[in-house]
This record gives sequence, structure tokens and C-alpha cells, in this order.
Amino acid sequence: MFSLFRGIAFAVFTLLLFPLVSLPASAGESVEGKEAAALPPADVPSENEESLPSSFRGISLGMDIDAVKEALSSDRIFGYRGERDVSLIPGGQQRNLIETSGSSFISRSWFQFYEGVLYNMAFALDSERIDYFSIFSSLVEKYGEPDTVDPSKSVWNSEKLRLSLERPLTVKYIDLTVFNSIVSSETDNRTRENILRDDFVSEF
Repeated sequence: MFSLFRGIAFAVFTLLLFPLVSLPASAGESVEGKEAAALPPADVPSENEESLPSSFRGISLGMDIDAVKEALSSDRIFGYRGERDVSLIPGGQQRNLIETSGSSFISRSWFQFYEGVLYNMAFALDSERIDYFSIFSSLVEKYGEPDTVDPSKSVWNSEKLRLSLERPLTVKYIDLTVFNSIVSSETDNRTRENILRDDFVSEF
């Protein structure tokens, strides 16, 4: 079954060579972008949910921003340049973004923080040195078949984590507890704004 699945996945991969980019164009944009629409409210957790990773090269979801800065500074695979790589995400005073260049197999990395805690990290890989199917095969071997597969990404879910491999070649880790809390808060804020607007309009 596994070899059959990999054969099908490879056929799909060879037919879908066009890029589907889902990362921000600059450090001022949010890594998740329109991710909220891509997170169904009732994902089915992976059978291997306990094994899904929450860290990469010593950087883990849940770390505070200072610890991540220190880890980036000590690992030459990341081209971290200090505070000039840190920015405030527009519209979110409690959210920061670290965007760094990379070396070796990593082209660029993004680390998003909410209230000073890392909840989202993404790594764009060098497609000239490594291919999508190699990463996909490694993830399947470690964590089992993905919960969802479509032309743009493959996704593994647990109750608290999401691991995704996105085209053209990006690996993303998300703390779903924090992410869904942010989405809920922003939805509540929009609802309150709409109520205030309607109340104001009704005064005329």
C-alpha cells in the first residue's frame, strides 16, 4: 500500500511542476497569509500525532523570541543579522516576525511570534539542491501518510500541531492552539467593529 501511495504521489508530482507560492513577499507580511481559510475546524488527527515534530535544528514552537534569536545566531545555516531581521506584523501589536536568509539547503526562513512566543515557522528550501518528492518521502516514512493531499500541499495534523509540505518547496510548522486562538480573537474583533459601525449608522 505504501509503495502504491508513493507511486501515485510521484505521478502527481511530475504533472504539477507549476509553482504555487504561499509565503509572504516581505518581512512585513504574515506568514500564514490566508491560512485561516485553509484550516478546517474539524481536522482528523494523524494516526502518528504524538510523533509530529514541533522543532527544527533546535528551534521549537513555544520558545520565546530571545531564545529563538540566540538559536539563530549560533546556527550558520540561518543568515540571521540581528534586530534588523525582526519586524512587527501590521495589524498585530502582539505579533512579531523574524525573516532570515539561509544557506546550504535553506533559501529563506520565517518565524512568527504571538505575545513573544513562537507559534509558526516556515522554511523555503533550495529547489535546485533538493526536490519536493525527497522531502515528501521522508515525511511519509517518519509520520505516515498525510491527512490531506492536494496540488498545493500535503498536511499532517495532530490535536495541537500541523506540519505541512507546500509547493514549490516549503516546510511549515504551526502550533494550532495558538493559531486558532489568534483567528478567534481577530474574528471577535471584526464582529465588535461591525456592531459598533451598525450602531453608529443607526444614529442617523
